[in-house]
Amino acid sequence: MWFGLFLVFVAVPLLELALLIKLGQWIGFWPTLAIVVGTAGLGTYILHRQGFAAFRRGMANLSAGTPPVEPILDASMLMGAGALLLAPGLITDCLGFLLLVPQIRRAVGKWGLKRMLAAGSIHVSTFSDPDRSPPDQKRHAGAPPHTGRRPSSNGPVIDGEFERIDEKLQKPMPDHETKPINPPPKRGNEV
Repeated sequence: MWFGLFLVFVAVPLLELALLIKLGQWIGFWPTLAIVVGTAGLGTYILHRQGFAAFRRGMANLSAGTPPVEPILDASMLMGAGALLLAPGLITDCLGFLLLVPQIRRAVGKWGLKRMLAAGSIHVSTFSDPDRSPPDQKRHAGAPPHTGRRPSSNGPVIDGEFERIDEKLQKPMPDHETKPINPPPKRGNEV
């Protein structure tokens, strides 16, 4: 882990700087600067267009009642591509442009998801409209209502708190049965 952090924060910027210096010596300062600024601008434009497309796909999946796992992976890979493209340097620009290619982005996303699943557990729940759920999950007319047990199908789960009102409401006792809780103390002359 420490070696990976060393590479990210020390080795990669040093390699970027060395590559920019060599490129500047080879083609000149202004063309090198134009390449760095141009790749950042082009990457930002492409990132903006593809980011909205991933957002639309995620919203379409949510409205269909399916988990938006692929659009979330796409969006996270696009955010990584944007960070790489905005960092000055040619190595990070190349990696950022590679992540903008949909096939490479999906492959990297699936690889990362497999690593996360191997390292821990991920649970995805969706809340869907029962009228849009598949026919085998719909509640049929005449079916008994929910009994408090967890259903065997993978239907929606609703978390919440409840309070029983009938336990709080107590019937008032009739007047002839009411007794004072604490009777007044007796005085010396009273019997």
